[in-house]
Amino acid sequence: MIALFDGFEINAVHEGDAWKLCNFMIANTDRLKRYFPKTLEQNLNPTLSQLFVEKMVKQFKNDDVFLFTLKYSETRELAGVIYIKELDWDKKQGEFAYCIGYTFKGRGLASKAIKALSAYAFSDLGLERLQIIVHKDNLPSVNVATKTKFRWQKTLKNEFTPTGEQPLDMELYELYKN
Repeated sequence: MIALFDGFEINAVHEGDAWKLCNFMIANTDRLKRYFPKTLEQNLNPTLSQLFVEKMVKQFKNDDVFLFTLKYSETRELAGVIYIKELDWDKKQGEFAYCIGYTFKGRGLASKAIKALSAYAFSDLGLERLQIIVHKDNLPSVNVATKTKFRWQKTLKNEFTPTGEQPLDMELYELYKN
């Protein structure tokens, strides 16, 4: 276990998570389709989810991408997923991406998870700079960045193109190891 707070726990993804991840993705398709289209398309059925989880476990072991699950400890229900991705080991930098499911939104879970995983990234992974890249209209995600002491750096022009949409400008927030 990476962290525990308010009856929730953060763990590295593992092979036993495939069914829960598939269920989470299907139940939260509307929340995920714009900013997590690739993750969503790789988890549309249990077979795809199993392949996805196997790939993520391997990438975790290889320090390529870190995928974490946020689960409600009492029921083991998957409440959210958090990535540390776009790792640059020379710069000691990584980027967070996260989503909380409908049934758990509005409880501050993403902020608590990002705070815990920032500490983990600095102490256990040896990263020194963490980023959150978010669209300015995604206010819950902007709030996560500001509540966890990430500082706005700049607007990234045409940084992300959602499926079937025009490119979007995104806001870059960063947190540095003290």
